[in-house]
Amino acid sequence: MGLIITLLIIWLILSILGFAVKGLLWLAIIGLVLLVATAVWGWVKRKARA
Repeated sequence: MGLIITLLIIWLILSILGFAVKGLLWLAIIGLVLLVATAVWGWVKRKARA
């Protein structure tokens, strides 16, 4: 679970950085996609254990 939290934080930082720097909009898009994918993956893994 710690790995998923770490990945979520990294993707969130990349997304914020991408939106802050105008030329790095692609980084924000990739960061958001990875953030959502990691959150869904963590949610599925958590449900599988329960």
